Amino acid sequence: MPRVFLPPFDTTFLFALLLTAALTSFGGMAEADTAPETPPKQIEDQESEKEDPRPPSAHGPEYVTVKSSATADGTTHHTPGGGLMPPQKAPRAQSGITRDFIARQSPTESPVALIASLPGVIYAANDPLGTNDDQQGLSVRGLDQTEIGYLFEGVPAAPPLFLTPYTSATADTENIRSITLTQGSSDATAPLYNAVGGQLSVQMAQPKKNAGGFIDLSYGSYALNREFLRLDSGEIGHSGITSFASFSYRDAAQWRGAGHSPRYHIDSRLAKEWGQGSKTSLIFSYNWQRQFYLRAPTKTQWQANGTHFNYTSHYTDGDTAYYLLQENARAQTFIAAPTEFALTKQLHLSLNPYFIYVTGYDSYGTTLDPTGSYQGNQPAGTLQGGTIGKNGLITAVATDTFKQAHSGIIASLRWDYGHNTLTAGTWYSYYDFSNPSRYAAVNAQGGANNMQGHQPILTQTGEPLTSYNSHLVQQVNALFVQERFRALSNRLTLSAAFRAIMVTRTISNALPGARYRNGASYFSPQPQVSASYDITPHDQVFINGTTGFRAPSGISNYNDRFSISTGKQNRSATTDTKPEYSIGEELGYRHTGPVNIAASVFNYNFTNRQISTTSSLNGVMVTESINGGGQTARGAQLEVGLSPWHHFSPYVSGQYIHATLDNNLRSGTDYVPTKGKKAIRTPTFSGSIGLSYDNGHAFGQFSLNYVGPTYSTFMNDERIPSFTTANLSMGYRLKQVGFARSPQIQLNLINLGQPGYLSGVNSVSFNAKSTKGIYGSTIAGRAPTYFVGGGFAGVVSVSTGF
Repeated sequence: MPRVFLPPFDTTFLFALLLTAALTSFGGMAEADTAPETPPKQIEDQESEKEDPRPPSAHGPEYVTVKSSATADGTTHHTPGGGLMPPQKAPRAQSGITRDFIARQSPTESPVALIASLPGVIYAANDPLGTNDDQQGLSVRGLDQTEIGYLFEGVPAAPPLFLTPYTSATADTENIRSITLTQGSSDATAPLYNAVGGQLSVQMAQPKKNAGGFIDLSYGSYALNREFLRLDSGEIGHSGITSFASFSYRDAAQWRGAGHSPRYHIDSRLAKEWGQGSKTSLIFSYNWQRQFYLRAPTKTQWQANGTHFNYTSHYTDGDTAYYLLQENARAQTFIAAPTEFALTKQLHLSLNPYFIYVTGYDSYGTTLDPTGSYQGNQPAGTLQGGTIGKNGLITAVATDTFKQAHSGIIASLRWDYGHNTLTAGTWYSYYDFSNPSRYAAVNAQGGANNMQGHQPILTQTGEPLTSYNSHLVQQVNALFVQERFRALSNRLTLSAAFRAIMVTRTISNALPGARYRNGASYFSPQPQVSASYDITPHDQVFINGTTGFRAPSGISNYNDRFSISTGKQNRSATTDTKPEYSIGEELGYRHTGPVNIAASVFNYNFTNRQISTTSSLNGVMVTESINGGGQTARGAQLEVGLSPWHHFSPYVSGQYIHATLDNNLRSGTDYVPTKGKKAIRTPTFSGSIGLSYDNGHAFGQFSLNYVGPTYSTFMNDERIPSFTTANLSMGYRLKQVGFARSPQIQLNLINLGQPGYLSGVNSVSFNAKSTKGIYGSTIAGRAPTYFVGGGFAGVVSVSTGF
């Protein structure tokens, strides 16, 4: 029988459901008992806030929002570019999106998919609905998603070791207030140690001041059905506490191949403000989702099979490519309590404790020799628990199980004195990661009863058969200090900052024959300087110099590896995996008004450029880093957005980048002649065009994205062609119908006229064709694999506030 995996209704999930019910019922009763009834037509939610005249918080992105009333879905119709170009003041290249744009997209899309139109962003979609976090590619200025720091409400929310953001796990789209992308650098005070490629900051919506709620129902292509419900308590009594809680469920078929991808999600937030500037929140989110991997083709496989290349839909004896064997399930619990105390008018203390717990597994089909397999470098003997197939082998599921507990606290003290602002703080993080692999037998119908690795195949001595059994503990200590000076009536701002990050990793590997204890420590000093000048109230110029650091990602580099079929060691653990370091400079200009312009030029130099890729280890796909040596990147980016004019708001963005490798790369005992070659995953040109319309009732939005040809090998002997994608949304909104506030219907058409295409690089290689090395040896080629961009999809959503 095929495996059936039910959502984990454990104590965490039950607690989340009870919290949702308690918040809304208690809040609703308190509102009814203490507040007079407010006519629905007089209720106006204030999603936006006035610009804060004080210096920006140490933990939040620097942006300006405009105060205005909003519809039930949070749109205000005032952000330039249809929500794609909110005003920015930071002395660095920075872009963002607001509810005006977010609400017009399919509610299935993740934050990574939502930022695809911003300059410098290359989004390699792997499914049209934007739901597949684990199999999508994101790069900014040619740097992949593991090099882009991800902050959710100021918390480093990406898994600390693998650094893939998993942005859909932290919040539903309806609960996201804004997203800010800093291209090329991160805030000096940000709790990140991988942000050489930029910083992605997601802000959650605040609870409403009045009791009510929002419901959103979506249905569409690939049997999509999604239900979302948020309930706001309003002010609870006269306590000043407000809260909301939401629940959503989504399920959809894979856009190619067999299988479904269910997802359960809960968000909640309690908020309290007091005094002059003090505030706190308690944020809780829970996410569970399951999906089946989509097979990444090589160029040859794509040309032969197109979108039909995938895992098989029906099982036959010995078929390791059966889709049910290629499974990923992941559950995440997120808790944070961002708090700011206004100790005096000049002194502010910020604290942000957090805890993230993740469990799950990845599985892949493989075969095992029933009497000739190995446990590390030791014979496993006669395997127990498997059925020998017609090919004489045991068909099995290689399951990579994991548990991750990530806790920490960010603390900073800000002192405003005269024309100066001094910020100093610290960040401490403790991360515990366990990663045993297991093998489960496949029955005659293609099912496996492993259920997250339970009832595994055993060795002759009764131990679970495994390829690795690792445990890692990581501690991060960071200190930062920043001084800002304002002069010339606050038109000139000078800033200098220094951050020091210490990352310590201790790894154990219980596999027979492997080095049991390993570890690494990294230290990185990171100075930053910047200056901005307001030429007029609408014109700003800025310049900055930044440094960045990224610790190696993945645990594979620290473990000895053995072939399960021969027992031979195929890779040695290393303790000298070098971190990536970058030095960058930017010069930019901004203009705000009816026409909004943001332009910048940049230069970056990298040492020990870390390239994230995947490889197979005894049937399991593992993430590892390749040292890409030095790299130089120079380029320019541009954004132009029009404030609403006759209800229309156009938007244009683009980037030119010239990135090259600075040295030859080592392959075995020789070197591949890569010096001067163009960087992988870095198209020279990319751009976007958008047009939105909203007259208060009828609304629509069109976007078109272009990505130039992209190399997938360091030798530049293989690349994917350029491609263009287009999306269209349209809908109609009413003001008030009975209890329903701003009810609307919306249609999203995704990937118009694009039936399938290679959207990005999944795994890279030094060279696709045989190449002569620097010392004359022949270096065999290896074919890269690619993401397949999703086909056309349509989504209809009906929503209303109440």
